[in-house]
Amino acid sequence: MPAPAVGVPEELSARVPVEQREPGLDRDGVRLLVSRGTEVSHHAFAELPGLLRAGDLLVVNTSPTLAAAVDGRVGHARVVVHFSTRGDDGRWAVELREPDGRGTTHARTEVTGVPRARAEGVEGRGCGGLAGTRVRLPGGARLVLEEPLSARGERLWWARVSGAGVPALLREHGRPIRYSYTERDQPLSVYQTVFALPYADGTGSAEMPSAARPFTARLVTELVSRGVQFAPVTLHTGVASAESHEPPYPERFAVPEASARLINAARAGDGRVVAVGTTAVRAVESAAGADGVVRARAGWTDLVVTPERGVRVVEGLLTGLHEPEASHLLMLEAVAGRAAIDRGYEAAVRGRYLWHEFGDVHLLLP
Repeated sequence: MPAPAVGVPEELSARVPVEQREPGLDRDGVRLLVSRGTEVSHHAFAELPGLLRAGDLLVVNTSPTLAAAVDGRVGHARVVVHFSTRGDDGRWAVELREPDGRGTTHARTEVTGVPRARAEGVEGRGCGGLAGTRVRLPGGARLVLEEPLSARGERLWWARVSGAGVPALLREHGRPIRYSYTERDQPLSVYQTVFALPYADGTGSAEMPSAARPFTARLVTELVSRGVQFAPVTLHTGVASAESHEPPYPERFAVPEASARLINAARAGDGRVVAVGTTAVRAVESAAGADGVVRARAGWTDLVVTPERGVRVVEGLLTGLHEPEASHLLMLEAVAGRAAIDRGYEAAVRGRYLWHEFGDVHLLLP
């Protein structure tokens, strides 16, 4: 999908959460752009209960956000390790980033400062990965890069950590991943959604499933009181570098039996299935058969939702505003069509909506 024919001015990046921008507001104080086809309307997010109807079903991601950024050293050089995804063999997919001196990071083009073991046929392209690179972490932990996660590039690497368990390392020494458009570090609680649940094995999302951030307990209660239902699913999202708009990597997901039943019942009745975030779309569509029936599933998904593939279950989508080059826009087009996305993004720029995880949100309805 070519980028929408609008540029996003830098000043439209949300640098802090709405409750810090405008004291007295809660998380639901963000704005809500609503697209019904190419018809656009403007609302406060707190008006969401009046925009949905009894019988509608919101599919929400219960994955918690991890404090996934940890400082380290490669020889004398400082690095920041972004922990992305835990593999079935105990390794973690990681990205090595370089501190930028402003509290954030940028992509790393090479690993410097130490002797390195070069694996046969592996070059250090992309973001500085090289098989055998050793990273010293806080508390005496060590990390060794072993192999690229994907043949598409070497930004993410499978790595093995010794000297500490990764969940404990993140709890004690980690902080939320933060990109340069944000103003300052935030506590982890700022990145947790109201739907987040802890997982016994310490897994979670490297980056917040941010479409759900504006929900508050009060708003959820009001939605339930109006007959809107919720179907929890899980998708542990990996890192999505701000400089690299790649399609998503395989991610761990689960759609429980109870949620599958709720989704199928809504589709059989008059309710609309509305996913809260692109992560919820990926989870639900990964559990849907060619017949459109959702069945309980858990494991890994490599599904990339595109206009060509289409959607089998999801009829609406609540999502943040994505950069014009982001691969997420293919999913939005699959749900709503290209004309609706172009029209919505033009309206968002004209209306001075705010982008990124602390920004405003966009509701796509049939």
